Amino acid sequence: MIRLLILDVDGCLSDGKITYTNEGVELKNFHVRDGFAIKSIVKMGYHVAIITGRDSLIVSNRARELDIPHFYQGVKDKLSVAQELCSKLEILPEEVAVIGDDLNDYRLLQWSGRPFTPNDGSDYLKPIAHVLDRVGGDACVREMIEIIIKENNDEERFLKFWI
Repeated sequence: MIRLLILDVDGCLSDGKITYTNEGVELKNFHVRDGFAIKSIVKMGYHVAIITGRDSLIVSNRARELDIPHFYQGVKDKLSVAQELCSKLEILPEEVAVIGDDLNDYRLLQWSGRPFTPNDGSDYLKPIAHVLDRVGGDACVREMIEIIIKENNDEERFLKFWI
């Protein structure tokens, strides 16, 4: 049973594109359906973490908005951060689902019990991860969450919030 979901940002929660205004302000797009599903599983008691290689105030704000309690940015070694978090939460690797889209996610995906990659993720990740139908930034995290909810036989509780 999956108890912890670890999310990458650029290329998963967002489409991976980084836009800067003339003033140097960074812009990102997030899909509302991802947020809807994340808030639901947090309410259900699942642990959710963002582990990302970049530092961004936008992502910090999004994590706070979604009530994501475990938030790590500027991370060079995602696997060691995930292992420390699992030790703290007393969660085994087989109880962890991870979504990542590029080579800096490879070791983390390989370690986790349930690895996922968006449809447009790196071809190097596809042999070791479940390839989602959706691309990064297009509710692929929502797709992953719905798969986990079904595999955990938790659909009734998930839907109870909304229907």
